[in-house]
Amino acid sequence: MEELSRAQIRDLMAQVLQNQGRVLPDDDSADLREIGFRSLDFSELALRVEDVTGEELNFDAPGLRRIATVGDVLDFLAELQRQ
Repeated sequence: MEELSRAQIRDLMAQVLQNQGRVLPDDDSADLREIGFRSLDFSELALRVEDVTGEELNFDAPGLRRIATVGDVLDFLAELQRQ
């Protein structure tokens, strides 16, 4: 399995937002609600990660509830790849 780096995941996240005319802030502490990154955006990002890695990511709702910032998304997806 190809594992994406945090920077590569960030690039994919930026693409998801860019497709909606939004810009991913440089600051990983940016609040997802403030930048308009919603659960559907997270799903699209997870699918993009799966497409690149060729592996399905398994996660549950409780794990998603603790995600509030850009950095949380990057950490969560990076960690999922290692499981």
